[in-house]
Amino acid sequence: PSARPTENKATQPYKGYSGDDVDPEEVLAVLQESITLPLEIPSGEEVEDIIWSSRIRLATVVPGKEGHPDTITVTNSRYQGRVSFLGPSYSLHISNVTWEDSGSYEAQVNLRTSQISTTQRYNLRVYRRLSEPQITVNFEISGEGPCNMSLTCSVEKAGLDVTYSWISREDGADTAREGSVFSTSWRPRDNALSYTCRAGNPVSNVSSRLIPAGPFCADPGYPLEKTSTSFCLLAKGLLLLLLLVILAVGLWYIRVQTRCKTPRMKTLRRNRMKLRKKGKPDPSWA
Repeated sequence: PSARPTENKATQPYKGYSGDDVDPEEVLAVLQESITLPLEIPSGEEVEDIIWSSRIRLATVVPGKEGHPDTITVTNSRYQGRVSFLGPSYSLHISNVTWEDSGSYEAQVNLRTSQISTTQRYNLRVYRRLSEPQITVNFEISGEGPCNMSLTCSVEKAGLDVTYSWISREDGADTAREGSVFSTSWRPRDNALSYTCRAGNPVSNVSSRLIPAGPFCADPGYPLEKTSTSFCLLAKGLLLLLLLVILAVGLWYIRVQTRCKTPRMKTLRRNRMKLRKKGKPDPSWA
């Protein structure tokens, strides 16, 4: 690149190398994790200051002299508390990366020794780590014909640049098919094949659990609904049994209380009758 000489040191103290003819360095970051934009300082050079920018000025770093601490001024409030500068080259370290952090970055390094200015550019791309793929199975059974299946693979909040592939294993060898949707057919006499979906983006790769083809066609509820349905039925049965036990215990308690009160009431009635007889005057005395 060509240098831009200056005659007035007060307005432009360094010869500038813009770096326009150099492609930005691609840097990948993971959402809510940390990333470092590596900065290279030419050997034997003393740095006057470094200006980091992302669309607007982000921070200015002035290295300390003779044991004095560095002077760091963060001018973009969105990065306050989230950036640091790793020595000895003052690479930009961003923590708790957000979607808004993606985009272009630039580091302008002003060198005191050679009186030149160099610029390094970056393109930061932010991705989310993928969660386990979810599988949707659609199948159609037509009489004595084959069972036609359609497997769809998806990832929640996948974001951009996600690729999908289906892996099947037959005769000890894996076969891969690209795409999120995979269609196949199966007959009872066919080999029992199983399929796995793999999803990936530039920062992660994940796989689904193994999906067997045969049981879906033989048992329409297998296995995505079967487990949850069985559990629900078992829970409902246990709840009903518990209610019946509580009802039986309640009825037994009421009957016991009733039986205990009945003899006591009979005794009270007999005592009242005796008292009445004792209090009644004898007719012979009249």
